[in-house]
Amino acid sequence: MKELLPLKGIVTVLNTPFNADDTINLDALKKNVHEALNAGVVGFLVPALAAEVYKLTEIERLKMVEAVLETAADKVTVIAGAGETDLLRSKRLITKYLSLGCKNILFQIPYEDDRQFKNHFIELAELGPEMIMLQDWHASGYGLSDELILNLFETVEAFCCLKVETVPAGVKYSNILELTGGRLNVSGGWAIGQMIEGLKRGVHAFMPTGMHWIYTEIYRRWISGKEASATELFQKILPVLAFSNQHLDISIHFFKRLLYRQGIYPTPNVRQPIVPFDKIHLQIAEQWIKRVMLEEEEIKSLTRSTGK
Repeated sequence: MKELLPLKGIVTVLNTPFNADDTINLDALKKNVHEALNAGVVGFLVPALAAEVYKLTEIERLKMVEAVLETAADKVTVIAGAGETDLLRSKRLITKYLSLGCKNILFQIPYEDDRQFKNHFIELAELGPEMIMLQDWHASGYGLSDELILNLFETVEAFCCLKVETVPAGVKYSNILELTGGRLNVSGGWAIGQMIEGLKRGVHAFMPTGMHWIYTEIYRRWISGKEASATELFQKILPVLAFSNQHLDISIHFFKRLLYRQGIYPTPNVRQPIVPFDKIHLQIAEQWIKRVMLEEEEIKSLTRSTGK
């Protein structure tokens, strides 16, 4: 019988830091990892959609995974994102991740039908990752069927984590947890705006971008029985999420600008953005960035004073 992967808490999906010349700044990436570790995250996913993964070369992806492994692999779970539309490229990328020593792989597979998806999944699984996390991404729909997910879970031993990013996410959380008897580790991704609902439904982990201290504090309060306090803190960032989560590119712009304002990233640059970030966006972003930074400073001060 499968053992549930102890992935419980906040898993940060890392943005890609760019220099002014559009090259990746690996030192800034490591700085972000250190900051998240200090906040108490339990893992990292890199590179994924928040990292502008399809705008990165294979070499850039490998360097990012290697940098995160060097910084965090002996402390928390590191998951390498294998988002690719082509099966052969996916295989090559996963093989190289495994050769770096990263045994935890996120599968992001294009869907045509259940048969194609399952065959693609099994071919990638045969490469030998120790842990497979499946990304169930559908920005406007239910995503993969519960039956397909259950079938893959029962067929492939290494498949033990599911990242749910569907609409509605809550119903899927509950359905999958019930169907697998809670043995499939379920994480919430893009539906971080429903974090409290996810906690109520028994979701194991959450995979946001940025705001490390706030998210880990919400989770700590909830699991320690302080549900009202966790909800109160979460409500403070709801306006931030309402703004940032209107589009994936807006989210990337916002959180990279936050990391820039925090002195972690050298620039807020986004590579070839689909959606522009205009002066109105900037004005609103600065307002919410100030709120986030003040809130996180309060949490850090409290952590220092209590020693927790």
